[in-house]
Amino acid sequence: MSNWWEDDRERPPPVEVPHTELSAEALQGIADSFVLREGTDYGERDVSHEQKVAQVIRQLERGEAQIMFDPQDSSVTIVRVTPGVRPSRKEKQ
Repeated sequence: MSNWWEDDRERPPPVEVPHTELSAEALQGIADSFVLREGTDYGERDVSHEQKVAQVIRQLERGEAQIMFDPQDSSVTIVRVTPGVRPSRKEKQ
């Protein structure tokens, strides 16, 4: 028998949130939060937090990334989009 926290059969799927449906302030806040969580390493050159946020927003605008809302825990994240593949939550390992 599986534990309740390991059983996601009843877990609702994540919902795509079009960045164009958000206010500029909400989009900025989501991108800012994502950059802070990810702690992305940009190699040898120093990239400011503001530049990283702008890069994430450009990726959303170009369709290279998608905002996803998880209704189970009311969280939002940004995922890379592979052309022809719908973003989804990660498979259990």
